[in-house]
Amino acid sequence: MIRNYIKTAWRNLVKNKVFSLINVFGLAIGLACCMLIAAYLYSELTYDTYPANYKQLYRLGVKTLANGGMTDFASVDVAVGEGIKHTYPQVLAYTRLVHGGPTFVSYGDKQFKEQKIATVDSNFLRIFSIPLIQGDGKTALVEPNSVVINKELAKKYFGGEQPVGKMLKFGNNLMKVTGVIDKVPDNSHFHFDAFISMASFGHVQQTWSNIGFYTYLLLDKNADPKKLEAQFPKVIAEHVVPEIQRDMGVSLAEAQKAVNTFFFYLTPITDIHLHTSTKFDLEPNGDISYVYIFGALAVFILLLACINFTNLSTASSARRSKEVGIRKVMGSLKEWLVTQFLVESVMLTVFSMLLALGIVYLLLPYFNNLAGKHTTMSFFLSYKALLIGFALTLFVGILAGLYPAFFLSSFKIINVLKGNSGTAEPAKKNLLQSSLVVFQFTVSTALIICTFIVYQQLHFMQNKKLGYDKDQLLVLNDTYTLGNNEFAFKDQLMRDSRVVNATVSTDIPGNGGMGGTEIYAKERQGDETKNEIHCNIYRVDANYLPTLGIKLIEGRNISPDFPGDSASVVINQAAQRELGWGNTDPLGKTIVRSGRREYTVVGLVGDFNYASVKDKVAPLMMVANRRHGNIILKIKTADVSGLLESINNQWKDYKAGSPFSYYFLDEQFASLYSSEQRTGKIFTSFAIIAVIIAGLGLFGLAAFMIKQRVREIGIRKVLGASSANITAMLSVDFLKLVLIAILIAFPITWYAMYKWLQDFAYRVDIAWWVFILAGVMALLIAFITISFQSIKAALANPVKSLRSE
Repeated sequence: MIRNYIKTAWRNLVKNKVFSLINVFGLAIGLACCMLIAAYLYSELTYDTYPANYKQLYRLGVKTLANGGMTDFASVDVAVGEGIKHTYPQVLAYTRLVHGGPTFVSYGDKQFKEQKIATVDSNFLRIFSIPLIQGDGKTALVEPNSVVINKELAKKYFGGEQPVGKMLKFGNNLMKVTGVIDKVPDNSHFHFDAFISMASFGHVQQTWSNIGFYTYLLLDKNADPKKLEAQFPKVIAEHVVPEIQRDMGVSLAEAQKAVNTFFFYLTPITDIHLHTSTKFDLEPNGDISYVYIFGALAVFILLLACINFTNLSTASSARRSKEVGIRKVMGSLKEWLVTQFLVESVMLTVFSMLLALGIVYLLLPYFNNLAGKHTTMSFFLSYKALLIGFALTLFVGILAGLYPAFFLSSFKIINVLKGNSGTAEPAKKNLLQSSLVVFQFTVSTALIICTFIVYQQLHFMQNKKLGYDKDQLLVLNDTYTLGNNEFAFKDQLMRDSRVVNATVSTDIPGNGGMGGTEIYAKERQGDETKNEIHCNIYRVDANYLPTLGIKLIEGRNISPDFPGDSASVVINQAAQRELGWGNTDPLGKTIVRSGRREYTVVGLVGDFNYASVKDKVAPLMMVANRRHGNIILKIKTADVSGLLESINNQWKDYKAGSPFSYYFLDEQFASLYSSEQRTGKIFTSFAIIAVIIAGLGLFGLAAFMIKQRVREIGIRKVLGASSANITAMLSVDFLKLVLIAILIAFPITWYAMYKWLQDFAYRVDIAWWVFILAGVMALLIAFITISFQSIKAALANPVKSLRSE
């Protein structure tokens, strides 16, 4: 019986090639999109599940109450991990990591600037289940000046030599390679190429109230993290309060207020990637909202493909009615007919799944590049994936074929033999088809609108006026390696007519490397409402503001060479507001930093976006400091390559301790939004595919519906109807459905995008014309899709359609 079902199904699919092709291709695209999105979601949802005890691992962070809100920091101070482990027995172990930042590493005549260097406790790799392929994991990081590197770094410096036992120079320090790992897993919230032993730091003062040590706790499997968190105020009172009292020179009562503004908290490591938004995290994190968005997108794409099948199958009922009637006359039961049509549906889905795997194979490199992932075909061909794929094939086949199967098998024999369609409920059939078309174009229109608004927001962030001029700003990296020649090198560059201005600073907008401190207005000292705030610090010279084009609103610039300017400060408007000065003149007022050092405000600048425009501009103070770092050049020339070659030659003359490297500030700024740009491209790609699937379904449905009206069209033409009239008549019914879909999509999409935009401190307004444009595009897509079939029917010779009457 099953063999007969399959043979009959195959004949029907081959006989109706257009129907089969549209369904197979539409389903294949839908399934391929689902598989690619599933791979993306799997990667996102399985972050940090590689450690053996990942369910017991928590990161320790600190929250501070300042500036009228809570600020989360992903790290704590040096002594916190050990102190908490010794205080609470449910903490089995702790381990710490310090991100060392860019470091020059050398071996022999090879020297490279490495970005991914970390210093860790000796048990770090064991706790995170990162095995060594060379060396002993238990002892590799116990001794000072020892380092474990990954396989890529070993090949880079040592080639085919044995790396273990060799000496690498990190900055000015020699480190012994004691182990090699393959690499940190892709689904980790940190990725480093080298791990230096924490013992290399030597003795470090054991403090509690700062940040910088990423600390992880391994809890007993029966421990309750919430109950443990509830006990943290005890250690704050015992260790943080005395430290604040000592460092800030305040009374015990004043220091005890820290218990209400300073909180340690725990985050499961599996929540770090998708559920946290902290300051100074190790890497940019994902966003759980995008997981939901792409999950919904996958479901919608698959539904659109299933709807195509359902619509085309029910629309072709007239063609299958005689077959059903004859089968019933010959004694076929309804259950057998249902099974026959479901076998056809599943068979078609099997072909679609095979084609989908081919599409995935072709698109996977592009998708990996787009999504920033490293998925391979082995993921889709794994045992679990094949089982899920088999189940999905059955589910989609049954879901798409269920209604057509029952619909076709319910034909009345008497109606079929009279030459009717076979069903007594054409209105019900048309209602279902119309509803499915409306759903398809509601989703398609919504995706078009979302795509427009996403790109508007991205364009806005990249082109928003920042409060400084990022164009033609050339940053020369690591000029501190010139030592005392750094400022002489800057002065030499200034003599080039192509260089407008130059400044030396470690603090550059967009690099996220500024320091921070607690400040308050001196006039409120001793006041319960003195309003201590967290403020970022830039250390600048006299040329910093003019080089970057930052405008002074009041007062003057500062300079390390100006008498007394070591105690002067320029603040931004955000600091002015947060300190409680409102719009009053801040010049001459005194700021107290960390409870002791005082600065006099000599200048006020407008708020400029020195971090991402996703975040609100935070308070900033700029202090005078002749500090080595990087040189920022304001240039004005069309011959940029010539200028760079000239700077490189001068750099070589100074025999710097590092290779010449540079970047342009506008490019660095654009990289801040690489995650959003990537998400926008993924969303747009799948949105286009969804629209294509909807259009494909409409094309097939229009073909079948018009085929049923061939005789009607012939009669109308004989009676004098023009081709234009026929085309309009055939198109208008479908366009009405698309118009209904557009009206449904508008309010739903407006609300969804309004909620999405709330995550951005600076955002676009949702413009009305976006909806009109998307609606026109949806109507245009539908009209072009339908018109091909409509015009073909309108131009057909009526004699051919009526000669059998």
